[in-house]
Amino acid sequence: MHPVRRKDRIISAEEVVEILTAGEYGYLATVDEQGQPYGIPLSYVYWQQAIYFHCAMTGHKLDNLAQQSKVSFCVVGKTKVIPDRFGTEYESALVIGVAGEVHGDERQTALVALLEKYCRDYLEEGMCYIKHKEKATRVFRITVDYLSGKARKPI
Repeated sequence: MHPVRRKDRIISAEEVVEILTAGEYGYLATVDEQGQPYGIPLSYVYWQQAIYFHCAMTGHKLDNLAQQSKVSFCVVGKTKVIPDRFGTEYESALVIGVAGEVHGDERQTALVALLEKYCRDYLEEGMCYIKHKEKATRVFRITVDYLSGKARKPI
């Protein structure tokens, strides 16, 4: 990994986990067979020290993952533009890892974790939705190989 240029903005692993846990969405970056990068925002859950996301049965990111499972995943937390200082307060988390499809109990538990994160007030309906979409949904885990974060905090 490249060394972080602004070492004064490095945050602790605990803070990185907080950003990953609280984030509404993240950006998954993959690469295709020709080396063309592809980044896409998606809903996710940070659970059991991994990133989980669900998706359709086919698509660009799945084609990319089939040929190269190494990915990066970025979450931007709170931000605030500071116009008079020509800067931005921010917090961000970066994960480098390997994405792979999960099945069975892990798949089901990850889907429930996604429901608990995004649809807490509709768990019963969500369980029916999961069952209804069983054959139209894939679930992936990004195993974390590297985790880091940076922040520019209020002065």
